Amino acid sequence: MSEKVLAAVRTGPQKTELQEFDMPDIPDDAALLKVEVAGICGTDVKFYSKPPIDDPVIMGHENIGYIAKAGKTFQKRRGLKEGDLVFAEHYVGCMNCEHCHRGDYRLCYATDWRKNPEGLRFGYTSAKRAPHLFGGFAQYMFLPWNSVLHKVPAGLSPELAGVVTPMANGIQWALFDCGVGYNSTVLVQGPGQQGLSQVVACKQAGASLIIVTGTSKDAKRLDVARKLGADYVIDVEKEDPIERIREITSGEGVDVALDCTAGAGTIPVLLGIEALKRKGGTLLIQGEVGDFPNFPLAKIANKYITVKAARGHNFQSCELALQQLNSDRFPLDLITTHRFGLQDTDKAIRAVGGSGDVIHVSLMPWQ
Repeated sequence: MSEKVLAAVRTGPQKTELQEFDMPDIPDDAALLKVEVAGICGTDVKFYSKPPIDDPVIMGHENIGYIAKAGKTFQKRRGLKEGDLVFAEHYVGCMNCEHCHRGDYRLCYATDWRKNPEGLRFGYTSAKRAPHLFGGFAQYMFLPWNSVLHKVPAGLSPELAGVVTPMANGIQWALFDCGVGYNSTVLVQGPGQQGLSQVVACKQAGASLIIVTGTSKDAKRLDVARKLGADYVIDVEKEDPIERIREITSGEGVDVALDCTAGAGTIPVLLGIEALKRKGGTLLIQGEVGDFPNFPLAKIANKYITVKAARGHNFQSCELALQQLNSDRFPLDLITTHRFGLQDTDKAIRAVGGSGDVIHVSLMPWQ
């Protein structure tokens, strides 16, 4: 009788079933990951409610674990051995295109599961596809030869390492994409795990002013934002954010506005445009904005605003994120607020989309 692997499978909108899969055979150029922590973010909440595909899926795209089994070719190519603790990016690139050669696997067609039927991405791929274990909400995950892996630094716990994806996004979006650096002034909209990671990245880069906005539900998160380095926090339900930002900046506005509201629609975009300085600011938007028939293009042009789109992270931002998490400069344990076992996967996902007390949820398959 073959050994079995337990996994939490999304079988429909807001529906999870625990299922068993056969332990896969591991080719010489592949490996098996024993999942220690699978982080849960706002994307999981969205796709749990409205699955992008009808097939069953083992979700989980923020995965930390130990190399449980690895072929000799895999170990030689990757410089890894059985027992190493690694972060597995959810992008599984072709490793041959210009994007992959730059470390921008997020842009590779092979990872585009929306448009490429053969696309593979951890946490998004059909569980019908052999060997099935392509998501972190499981005891084990299959690592094909082209998995993108980062060795977790010695001394960094698996749970804190589980924050690497939002932290890498913070570094990618704020520093690499929007050019935040020494003496920059920044508005971060949304104090969730993404927004708080932006605060850390901006503070580390030398930003002189960081303003974070949220709602009354975010009271605890806004408090964490202060502890991580935000200079001002604004409850948009109690204060006019534009007036407050103008007051804080003496009417000058900010250099960079980062939308981390996870699909709050057009309001954060409009607020970001207004909050930016008179000329030459940078606006980061997310893809969840939706239809925007009256997009203020004239104001974008008049204020000479550069618009950037949030789009995951590259290899370098992940390496820097792991280093950041392994430092003692910020109380990053404040972000890791809740832990759930595999049997409570449904509850774990709902927790992220619910109380403002929840920031980053760690799903621990062996708990």
